[in-house]
Amino acid sequence: MSGVLTWVMGISAALMVLGILLQARGATLGAGFGSSGELFTTRRGLEKNLYNTTIVLAVIFVASILVGIIIG
Repeated sequence: MSGVLTWVMGISAALMVLGILLQARGATLGAGFGSSGELFTTRRGLEKNLYNTTIVLAVIFVASILVGIIIG
């Protein structure tokens, strides 16, 4: 696998993990079992941009893995 592809995988994975961790808001122990008690709210501003960026990073990560499988 090429060095550039490895860098793309690593950087996109690290940024994706960071983006996911930044989105964890108000998560309680009960939320893990389905009883969060939070209301659904729409994403606005920075939160929406972070959400969309995380999706783009996930697509880049998966695409780089598939390209690595095809090449490799």
